[in-house]
Amino acid sequence: MTKLKIGVLFGGRSAEHEVSLVSAASVINALDKSKYDVVPIGISKTGRWLSAVNAIQLLKDRSPIEQLPEHVLLPDPRKQSLVNISGAFPQNAQKVDVIFPVIHGTFGEDGTIQGLFELADIPYVGAGVLGSAVGMDKVVAKQLLEHAGIPVTKGISFLSSQFESRSRQLIAEIERKLKYPCFVKPPNQGSSVGISKAHDRTELIAAIRLAAEYDRKVLVEKAVKQPREIELSVMGNDEPIVSLPGEIVPSNEFYDYDAKYVDGKSAAHIPAKLPKALIKKLQDCALKAYGVLDCAGMARVDFLVQKDGTYFLNEINTLPGFTSISMYPKMWEASGVPYSEVLDRLIGFAVERHEQKKRLKTFYTPTTDWYKQP
Repeated sequence: MTKLKIGVLFGGRSAEHEVSLVSAASVINALDKSKYDVVPIGISKTGRWLSAVNAIQLLKDRSPIEQLPEHVLLPDPRKQSLVNISGAFPQNAQKVDVIFPVIHGTFGEDGTIQGLFELADIPYVGAGVLGSAVGMDKVVAKQLLEHAGIPVTKGISFLSSQFESRSRQLIAEIERKLKYPCFVKPPNQGSSVGISKAHDRTELIAAIRLAAEYDRKVLVEKAVKQPREIELSVMGNDEPIVSLPGEIVPSNEFYDYDAKYVDGKSAAHIPAKLPKALIKKLQDCALKAYGVLDCAGMARVDFLVQKDGTYFLNEINTLPGFTSISMYPKMWEASGVPYSEVLDRLIGFAVERHEQKKRLKTFYTPTTDWYKQP
């Protein structure tokens, strides 16, 4: 049987660049080499593409890569290939059957790279352009989820330019409607980058200015009192399935970047100890949200759960972490689906969705060639 060539894409112009490198290494190691030929594709922080066996290590070591052959994915459905563009003319096209993007955050999880895959007509793992874009933008996602009747925390959003022009009014609105403490977030970031918990006005202003360094929009949300952080993994296209829940016990006041990746002190309980009825509610809500945001392939759905069982959907992550400690594969493992099988299924879903799209018409033949008229 012919092996599929899987292009694993990682790195990128993102604040989660380093996380992506670790996720990609885990994915590459776990892919069944009897089924797949793996093509590592790294993107540097400056946006330079390279395809080399040691691409992950080159980016980890911040090695100079300017002298190495530069490859790009052409937005040409006839090619479906990585092309060496280092010389005067594109050369040495390398065919890729499926792209497995592991670029977390901007330019990887927000629909931009998915648009390139669509133009190149290559199957790819994860949500499409729309699902990726709305899943990444916490403001838009919150509006869609709330419209669908899914419980979300109360929030206020605004442009950073609006804060500069009318900060007093916005601060007064936040203090009146949300009160302290509150969370301040750049809506289009992940891994808690740029997120702060503000306990007073001074911290609020500093938090807004920090968030504005990462996004042109700012989201301020009411803090949930002593919540349990519960996560679920969802997988599939038209008929998705959901895992058992997991619980994160962060080492810091909230699950920030250091608590996730650096200090190694946060704890994960899988499966989470919750009443069966509550687990069912969370699973149903996760599947509903997955559909509302037009997700496909996979997503991790995060909830904030209070002692009385009240819950709020906090975030949907359409390209969740795949490191050795990441919750998405660990929750599936607890649900009876090992890591390598998760990857197999995700690749299968990518091919399935691509085949569905190929059956759709993308042109229309008019009854008269009216456009040729003078």
